[in-house]
Order: sequence, then structure tokens, then C-alpha cells
Amino acid sequence: MTMPINLHPQYITDDNGDKVSVVIGMQEFENMLEDIEDLTAIADRKDEETTSHDNFLKELRADGTL
Repeated sequence: MTMPINLHPQYITDDNGDKVSVVIGMQEFENMLEDIEDLTAIADRKDEETTSHDNFLKELRADGTL
């Protein structure tokens, strides 16, 4: 998610030449939605308790996942 933004917008303008809307490709739009969903999940979980990597691996081994 730390990839640089590489949008190729096209603008719709009014009679005065003022930008009123933007058009982006579907893949660019879907990538933006995915990034927004990721950021929302991060924000929702910011107050959760954290665990060390070692403890996480121990939990996975205890559960039989690893």
C-alpha cells in the first residue's frame, strides 16, 4: 500500500473551463477503493492491543496453524 499514486485523470469542465468532475480508469478506481478499505481497517484497529512477532508465532504454533 506504500506504492506511489499513479493516476491518469481526465477532467470534465464547465463552460468557463472550471473543473467540475474527474474521470479515472476502472483499475485506478478499484485500487483507490482497496486503499481506502485498508486505511479504514487500520483506523478501526488502532486502539487494539498489540503482540510481539515471537508471541504471534507461538500462538500460531499452539493453534496448529503453523
